[in-house]
Amino acid sequence: MDYKKIAEELLMDIGGKDNVQAATHCATRLRLVLKDESKVDQAGLDERDEVKGTFSTAGQYQIILGSGIVNEVYKEFIKMAGIDAMSKEEVKTAGTQKLNPIQQGVKLLSDIFVPIIPAIVACGLMMGLNNVFTAPDLFVTGKSLIEAYPAIEGFAAMINTFSNAAYVFLPVLIGFSATQKFGGNPYLGAVLGMLMVHPDLVNAYAYPSVLAAGEVPFWNIFGFEIAKVGYQGTVLPILFASYILAKIETFLHKRVHTSLDNLVTPLFAIISTGFLTFTLVGPLTRTLGDVMTNSLVWLYDTTGAIGGAIIGFFYAPLVVTGMHHSFIAVETQLLADIAKTGGTFIFPIAAMSNVAQGAAALAMFFIIKEQKAKSLASASAISAYLGITEPAMFGINLKYRYPFYATMIGSGVSSAFISFFKVKAIAMGAAGLPGVISIKQEDLWIYVLGMLIATLTTVSMTYVLSKRDWTKDEAKKRNEEQVPSTLNKETL
Repeated sequence: MDYKKIAEELLMDIGGKDNVQAATHCATRLRLVLKDESKVDQAGLDERDEVKGTFSTAGQYQIILGSGIVNEVYKEFIKMAGIDAMSKEEVKTAGTQKLNPIQQGVKLLSDIFVPIIPAIVACGLMMGLNNVFTAPDLFVTGKSLIEAYPAIEGFAAMINTFSNAAYVFLPVLIGFSATQKFGGNPYLGAVLGMLMVHPDLVNAYAYPSVLAAGEVPFWNIFGFEIAKVGYQGTVLPILFASYILAKIETFLHKRVHTSLDNLVTPLFAIISTGFLTFTLVGPLTRTLGDVMTNSLVWLYDTTGAIGGAIIGFFYAPLVVTGMHHSFIAVETQLLADIAKTGGTFIFPIAAMSNVAQGAAALAMFFIIKEQKAKSLASASAISAYLGITEPAMFGINLKYRYPFYATMIGSGVSSAFISFFKVKAIAMGAAGLPGVISIKQEDLWIYVLGMLIATLTTVSMTYVLSKRDWTKDEAKKRNEEQVPSTLNKETL
């Protein structure tokens, strides 16, 4: 391939080198920060055979080229654009500067939680696997697998222990990731998380019963009584505490002499942050987190299908803006306190939205005629059904608009259906077909039926809306053909 020519054409389509602020690439995508995205010739990019799709997110304009191609094109691209090679973090920083405060806040949450999602998903899937072992009537009538085959009971018990690890020690994971994001030492953040789940503290899950019995232990410090209560499975306390830790550490680094910095700074940063966490930050944010989680649970439990329909209908637009990442904190909290909440209702709704994205792309495979777009539609439909929606959403559905509207309708209808039956997941995983392993056993067939409803509704609406678009285009064409030759569009 002529990589130099490809880079030259791409540079021309995005508005020239003067429009490029920063550039990097990942395994498949050219990731650009542009000064003015309105200068992009989207039609020109869509016509390029090398371009598999484009989308804009978090201040970056991304062009999908494919593995093996993108790195070679990137080398030529930065030469022509007259810019230096940059890391992903540098480009992320440049892109963040273009975001408004709300978008920056959502991106901050995303940057903190995305690195720990593999750990949460791995443990979540093990919870699902444990559900397969212990759920009665799933494979054997009247019995669970471990009842039918006692030899695997020990293995199931081991899997169950493994599955709890990420949630029991969740503050350690978040402390590491958040402190690093806030500019502090991530290992100090991990230590702070360890303090919050130390075995000497009353376990957060046992706290209500201990409080009711009047047996809460305290530290007595200068006349102040500080409750010795842990923060297992919490999210907000460690987020705020990590921010304070990073700022105290940065403050001390600037003022402590270098000969003492490695001794004094970590010591005072941990002591001061730990004291603030157990006296002020922890109790306040624990209450705030409970209010946020309980509010969503109240909305879901009280409004039922209506609340599910609203969340499902708007879930896809939230994904486009990136604001769906704000649900991660709530969803993690729901799963960490699963004995009380029964699981998360957000995951099944997200799965309905993902399946609807795949259904819309599948319908577009039969509607559109252009071969390149058909190929992208079929591949992205499969990907969306497996839980990865970006190719379908940005490559097909948003591009043609009406499939995206059909997606919102299909997601809303199917989410209302599963919400009516209170379908919940006991773990996080791939939100789509593979998500069956994460769903409560008694809700499994309702979940599967919900996916079928999402597919049928979305496919039907995509066809209906596509016919409407064709009718409008044909009417416009006929009107133009009927215009007398002596007149032009400007005159009309």
